[in-house]
Amino acid sequence: MRTSRRIAALIVVPVAGLGLTAVPATAATTLTVASDGSATYRTVQAAVNAVPAGNASRVTITIKAGTYRESVVIPADKPYVTLEGLGSTAAATVIVNNKPASTAGTTGSATVYVQAKEFYGKNLTFSNDYDEAANGSSQALALALYGDRARLGNVRLLGDQDTLLIYNKARAYVWSSYIEGTVDFIYGNGSAVFYACQIYEKRSTGGYLTAANTDASSPYGFLIYKSTVTGAPANLTYLGRPWGAAGQVTVRESTLSNTIRIAQPWTDMSGNPWQGARFYEYKNTGAGATINSNRPQLTDAQAANYTPQKYLAGTDGWNPAG
Repeated sequence: MRTSRRIAALIVVPVAGLGLTAVPATAATTLTVASDGSATYRTVQAAVNAVPAGNASRVTITIKAGTYRESVVIPADKPYVTLEGLGSTAAATVIVNNKPASTAGTTGSATVYVQAKEFYGKNLTFSNDYDEAANGSSQALALALYGDRARLGNVRLLGDQDTLLIYNKARAYVWSSYIEGTVDFIYGNGSAVFYACQIYEKRSTGGYLTAANTDASSPYGFLIYKSTVTGAPANLTYLGRPWGAAGQVTVRESTLSNTIRIAQPWTDMSGNPWQGARFYEYKNTGAGATINSNRPQLTDAQAANYTPQKYLAGTDGWNPAG
């Protein structure tokens, strides 16, 4: 199991030469995707390529139910893009690929790589179905968020190692969604709130839910809030470990199943002791929740500073749930 990480340089997919025409955006622009040819575009990437560079208003890309086996990159000069699945559930529309970081690089392995700000994903699945048990341990990202002010609502994030990366100090709000993986499957140096989410450790030998690399100057990393944590193993899953020495994670008012290690749910990483990181709990319940010297708890007064609004406000007062 690796104890260090290298984040690859940004990958930009050029549009020139692809024979695609950018669609001028208006406040209500919608582009349509269906693999069966019943929409304007057959692939998600083709629709993204049609979004004009420097777009200043929301473009919604609707995706007909089905499986889209491709890699998607939303470059930094295409903000305000929404990917919306049209199926009856998030499971009905799946963007999936099978690429490990061992051959493609960290961000190159991501099925969907968002470099642009103001991304919104809704009612669909992001998946990387690389099987580390069968093919060898490797990072294999389902989604990499590098753009600030991202929102994910009613999505599924499926992978093994490193399912979701939030990097470039980006902020993300994730709600009513499902996230699964094996090792460090929520990680990065960004700030994110996971509200009313289901988080599942699928490896029978356990693993680590989070690996935060929060900058020491930032008070906020990841907040798991009013969510449910379950898993395949009993008493083997860690809430997290510090990829960076100042990693910050708070788990509050959530239901923790018996998958969580009762005696010590935090552990060391890359020479960084968990005690030196900023790991907190507050009013959690369930078989995996308890209070002891290895489980730092916020006081009521401290908890007032560890809310979704505090995590996401930044300097611009962003309030995606407002």
